[in-house]
Amino acid sequence: MRKRLEPVALERERCAASGSSSSGAAAAALDADCRLKQNLRLAGKGPAEPRRAADAGMQRALGSVSDHSTMLRDELLRSQACCRALPQVGGLLWDLPVGLAPPTLSKLWSGWQGLCTCCKCRGEARTPRNTSHEASLLRSFWLSDESLGIVGTLKLSTPGTLNIEGRKGLWFRLRKILLFVLGLYFAIPFLIKLCPGIQAKLIFLNFVRVPYFIDLKKPQDQGLNHTCNYYLQPEEDVTIGVWHTVPTVWWKNAQGKDQMWYEDALASSHPIILYLHGNAGTRGGDHRVELYKVLSSLGYHVVTFDYRGWGDSVGTPSERGMTYDALHVFDWIKARSGDNPVYIWGHSLGTGVATNLVRRLCERETPPDALILESPFTNIREEAKSHPFSAIYRYFPGFDWFFLDPITSSGIKFANDENVKHISCSLLILHAEDDPVVPFQLGRKLYNIAAPSRSFRDFKVQFIPFHSDLGYRHKYIYKSPELPRILREFLGRAERERQH
Repeated sequence: MRKRLEPVALERERCAASGSSSSGAAAAALDADCRLKQNLRLAGKGPAEPRRAADAGMQRALGSVSDHSTMLRDELLRSQACCRALPQVGGLLWDLPVGLAPPTLSKLWSGWQGLCTCCKCRGEARTPRNTSHEASLLRSFWLSDESLGIVGTLKLSTPGTLNIEGRKGLWFRLRKILLFVLGLYFAIPFLIKLCPGIQAKLIFLNFVRVPYFIDLKKPQDQGLNHTCNYYLQPEEDVTIGVWHTVPTVWWKNAQGKDQMWYEDALASSHPIILYLHGNAGTRGGDHRVELYKVLSSLGYHVVTFDYRGWGDSVGTPSERGMTYDALHVFDWIKARSGDNPVYIWGHSLGTGVATNLVRRLCERETPPDALILESPFTNIREEAKSHPFSAIYRYFPGFDWFFLDPITSSGIKFANDENVKHISCSLLILHAEDDPVVPFQLGRKLYNIAAPSRSFRDFKVQFIPFHSDLGYRHKYIYKSPELPRILREFLGRAERERQH
């Protein structure tokens, strides 16, 4: 142990002598260098042979550090002399956490890496950094942490080496992300097959409640000052929220009126539209509210509701449950409307509910006065296959087995193409050519199925396309200035057919 401490004592004396004749900054750097060398000499305990090997390695490293530490210190002092503040610090690559390395060399190296190359030093001409000289400083030496028993490597590297190491690290991270994405891509089909309920959630999207933070009990907050909110109970443990908007001409009379007044208003001479909305959102959705306003301005009562599991309605969503909710509301309207015409309007997924409802009404010989389908599809399997969300899996081997069969096994069909063959009332189909959710060709296909059907031989079947230049897409047909005329002509003719 005495022999191991003698070089340290000599080094301290040399450092003390040098420090007495140097400036404060230089003395601090020398003292730091001495502590570094002392740490290197004192490192390592254990068997004699490994310790001698470690001592020999540290002696070589110490010589390397000794050769360059003075130069680094001088460079650091020169940098501080010519710059008010050191530039950005860089150039450290640690194979071990920073806390395991002596902080002294880190400070010296940071100063050396931050040398000023753009200022004039004591009147000398500006010169670029000597990269070949920097490269010569590349060294590796062994550090021993006595408390942790860990030996590691600290590499001082040039910026070029840093760039190479950074690119390698970036590629490694990108590769991990790519493998994760690929694993997730192949895992999702099996997850959906094993858990069919996931597909049902994705079809209904009843958990997506937009717009957020609105009180469905107060439709006036959405600009519907002539609307009343109330609740109906189709089945035990099922409650659905309903909005009833009276025609705009009754706006003043509707102020401050209760539910009984609104129910009695259904018996007036104004026709009634039962609106069945699509998936996601609530009866207070922005585009839905705008449609209520348009229809109300045309003189219609508008009755809409949230299916069980949507909005503030209570229950678990299912195709059967949604159809039964619509049937209950229709019967509730007919019980109060007298001989006033009642039309059914379905949008998107609501077209599936609408055709289910109308088919059932026709089978019991109480059909509505007309059926309007906005952005309809043929059946849920074809719609799921055409939906943008399925684009990345459309050509996946076994797509039908993985994604479409679980829908059918969950009891979800919404078979519009089958239902229209059993409907006996006037049918109007509205569809935008630029619809990204329900492709335009599905609406056209449904019309081609319905038009020649024998059930429509005494009724009008009409298909109205909206050009893609208009930008109505999936839910903005209400913006069309032609919509009032289309409804007036179609429903007027439907009323004449009903009377005959």
